[in-house]
Amino acid sequence: MSEEYDVVVIGAGPAGLSASLNLVRARRRVLLLDSNRPRHSATLVSHGFLTRDNTPPAELRRLGREEYLAYPEAEHQLARVESVTALEEPGEHVYSSDTHTTGSTGLFEITAKGINGQSDRTVRTKTVLLATGLKETLPKLPSIRSFYGMGLFSCVACDGYEYSDRPIALIGEESDIAWRALLIAQWSHHLTVFTNGADAITEGQAELLADRGVRIERRRIADVEGDRSGVSGIRLVDGETVPVVGGFVRPRWDAHLEFVSTLELETDGWGLVSIDRDGRTSHAGVYAAGDITSPGPQQLIVAAGAGGRVAATINRDLIGIPTAHRR
Repeated sequence: MSEEYDVVVIGAGPAGLSASLNLVRARRRVLLLDSNRPRHSATLVSHGFLTRDNTPPAELRRLGREEYLAYPEAEHQLARVESVTALEEPGEHVYSSDTHTTGSTGLFEITAKGINGQSDRTVRTKTVLLATGLKETLPKLPSIRSFYGMGLFSCVACDGYEYSDRPIALIGEESDIAWRALLIAQWSHHLTVFTNGADAITEGQAELLADRGVRIERRRIADVEGDRSGVSGIRLVDGETVPVVGGFVRPRWDAHLEFVSTLELETDGWGLVSIDRDGRTSHAGVYAAGDITSPGPQQLIVAAGAGGRVAATINRDLIGIPTAHRR
């Protein structure tokens, strides 16, 4: 027989851990499934997390697991989820929090493959929380992975302060690269945007960036240069090297939702999970929090806050208490 839980949380980053902690404190039986593949695994130090500024992300996760597992209702397992299947039709569900609504729960079966020697699992649950984060694909440059997290970063709000007023790079080929450049220009007036040959910046955006003193380099990149002390420059295919001391990269982010494909969750234009203001997805009984949701990657503290909020929603929905919002 499958074990049954009130909530199965998939993903043990800040969002998943925060939600799990708040749910066990509500005396919910929780299973936290952790694939142990965080997006920020290359980052040595995190910033902006109140009381934990300059703490390594791995240490934040370790502390979170310890706090969660101190409760008897808590269970944590290293496992990769392979499928989430709805076993019965959920009750009436309104996909909106603009009015006083009550989300309904259902019954789900989850299969997971144990990793690091842990056993496979098949469990049942009334509710599912997706907090799996995203997979990153960096621009195809030979040495970029060597500097990622130690000289090149993706979170501007997290690491911008350390590069105040210094010559820095922004590397990216996505359509939002100009807006990221405007944000980075708040910290440094010595910014060069490298599009690596991509047509990612419009004429109007280029004028706006020029007004802010941002240089645009459209030539293709050969590689990132530097040594153990950090990044020293961006070498272009024609041999010219633009000196920088570090900077930022805009990866491509993908939300892998194959394991919940049968639930047919609504997503936005970037492939991120659409939720209402309380974390409910388009499928009753399924919730999402953190980077997997629109608008995408956020600071660790923002993800943790989202986890706490959706935990409150799940607990109320399990009881059947309406979620009230003032217009």
